[in-house]
Amino acid sequence: MKYKREFEIAYLGLKEGVSQYEYEIDNNFFSQLGFEHPDFEAIEAVVKLNFDKRSGFFLLHFDIDGKINVACDRCGDAFELKLWDEFDLVVKLTNDVVPESGTNDEDDVVFIPRSETVIDISEWVYEFILLSIPMQKVHPTKDDGSDGCNPEVLKMLKQMSQEQKEQKNNIWKGLDTFKGN
Repeated sequence: MKYKREFEIAYLGLKEGVSQYEYEIDNNFFSQLGFEHPDFEAIEAVVKLNFDKRSGFFLLHFDIDGKINVACDRCGDAFELKLWDEFDLVVKLTNDVVPESGTNDEDDVVFIPRSETVIDISEWVYEFILLSIPMQKVHPTKDDGSDGCNPEVLKMLKQMSQEQKEQKNNIWKGLDTFKGN
């Protein structure tokens, strides 16, 4: 459980103002905390957190920077994808009654009871890392301007697309004989 404690912030002892934290994220983060990561093979990321403690609430600013190995959606080959994103979160303290999830209009506001003394940010780090991965993962273009995908696979995809178009046209070919009747 020592690894999980790394992501717990005891805010009672902090002075008002900004405190900075830095977390190195790798595959151990996902395996030791029980999070799933089906979309990538390996990750090396740094999450910087600015924790701004104010009276009655906290402002959290997450900076994510790193790289991740993913499979290309077009050709299927693995490549290294650069991660970079920023996320802001407001944590408000309430009087021991946490409002229901449907009562707040903003997704970036979280309520915790005043009786809590520690904030566990591991789930937020997990969610923000997944949100920083783009929906479509395609090889970037090379320096010379050519496509970064596997050229053999692209050639095969182009050929298959052409064959599909020809098959669609052949379906209606025999109907021309009935046109005059």
